[in-house]
Amino acid sequence: MPLLLSEEDVKSLLTMPLAIEAVENSFRRLADGSALVHSRQRLHLPSKSYLHHMAAADGVSGYMGLKIYTSSGKGLRFLVTLFSAESGDLVALIEADFLGQMRTGAASGVATRYLARENARTVGMIGTGLQARTQLQAVAQVRKLGGIRVFGRDAERRERFTKEMSEVLKIPVTAAASAQDAVRDADIVVTSTTSTLPVLEGQWLNAGVHINAIGANFPQKRELDTNAVERCDVIVVDSRAQSKLESGDLIQAFGEDEARWTSVRELADVVAGKVAGRASSNEVTLFKSNGIATEDVVVAGRIFEMARERKLGREVPMWRGSAGIEKRTGARM
Repeated sequence: MPLLLSEEDVKSLLTMPLAIEAVENSFRRLADGSALVHSRQRLHLPSKSYLHHMAAADGVSGYMGLKIYTSSGKGLRFLVTLFSAESGDLVALIEADFLGQMRTGAASGVATRYLARENARTVGMIGTGLQARTQLQAVAQVRKLGGIRVFGRDAERRERFTKEMSEVLKIPVTAAASAQDAVRDADIVVTSTTSTLPVLEGQWLNAGVHINAIGANFPQKRELDTNAVERCDVIVVDSRAQSKLESGDLIQAFGEDEARWTSVRELADVVAGKVAGRASSNEVTLFKSNGIATEDVVVAGRIFEMARERKLGREVPMWRGSAGIEKRTGARM
């Protein structure tokens, strides 16, 4: 019977170091071909909610699965369905809001590990939502940070965010009066917003900065202006194929120049050493994150195994009396 894991179960198991380790492994497996991924697809009825779905298989852990979620004016609902790659059995149903926040942060942590300067100490953060929290937690895991400046449009929320994150990270997190002030002289810049228009301008960037841009994953949305993209010496994505579908930052900056995509590198190849990341301390590097399903499946597999060991979650009876389905002939699949 599949194991149902709630948000609270996931929160009790998933730490940022574990998430970073699992996500880095997911990229290594993509690079060596032991993992497969399908880009996100979306269904949208006019004036109704969106349905988003993305799938992956991990030959090393032996799991394959689907992340499926809805988005509407009332919020989002995330679910990961995890299957055994060997038997095809459904092994887990995992509520995946917190899982998604952590794996998205972890991907930026992995990118920062490979792309930011070793001596990077300061972060400029644009955005104060839930994703912004896990972004900072992940970056703090891979670099010894000395200070963080944060800008968000809501002043009260901004002050609350800086106080909370100072306590979580045990380093100074201060509010900035503007996005430009937040990123001024920063070694690492993170954009984590829902904006459809650029929040980061290229003229604000210093040589040697690393950028994690995570907020925009629709072609009509962008967080970086064209100048910011053009300032980048190295552009890395989690999936080139998925970026061509939904990375508005790059789609709008590249326009009709298809050749620009040939210089875009995939994080899996950087992690595996197949292509170079940062080559000098003066280069401006960009990780344009969209979020891919291998991250979800590898992290979900680890969560499921830990939950079994600790006897968390509850089993859900499904398909009782259907043991003979596989023997049925003529079934339309």
